[in-house]
Amino acid sequence: MVAGTTPNLETRPQRLWLVRHGATDWSASGRHTGLTDLPLNDHGRAEARSAGRGLTALDLNFAAAWTSPLKRARETAELAGFPDARVLDVLREWDYGEYEGTCTDDVRREELDPAWSIWSAIIRHGESPRNVGERADEAIAAILSWSPSGDIVVFSHGHFLRILAARWIKMSAETGQFWALDTGTVSVLGYEHEYHVIERWNAPLANQGETT
Repeated sequence: MVAGTTPNLETRPQRLWLVRHGATDWSASGRHTGLTDLPLNDHGRAEARSAGRGLTALDLNFAAAWTSPLKRARETAELAGFPDARVLDVLREWDYGEYEGTCTDDVRREELDPAWSIWSAIIRHGESPRNVGERADEAIAAILSWSPSGDIVVFSHGHFLRILAARWIKMSAETGQFWALDTGTVSVLGYEHEYHVIERWNAPLANQGETT
């Protein structure tokens, strides 16, 4: 599904197809899952296969495929039909530091703060939204620089992809908090004339209920 790739600094891809990895046990329970390297669960594997069927049905000759180094993203890429997706470290998920593995509702109760959000919290031993935004900028630059002209598929994580989309349209990393992104869904970043735009967001491409 992926054409042969060679470095090309003179052209840029038409669109970035962003695939959030399938569900894990932590994502299903709403726990902040950053660098903890969890595998997909059964539902997540079904979501990955379903996304792959949807991408195949588009009949696009993807110029390149990229993936986060974390297991859940790499497994999604493989099950979706992109086993040779190139690993790009900066596509990894947000490092939540002390909040790794927590749920927002639990933190709000413990800290007696009904408005607490990972997007505005001071995160010790982890990354701020701005830090993640800087990584997203690096990812965009790398993908545009090293992929030939044509559509590109990127397998990564919920919060990171929300921030990457924000940076694609030149908005602050924190803007990503306003765009929900479900597991196993596909979004598209593209162009209108010379402007970066979001063409599609948080959309399943096939029947997510299928299990084979």
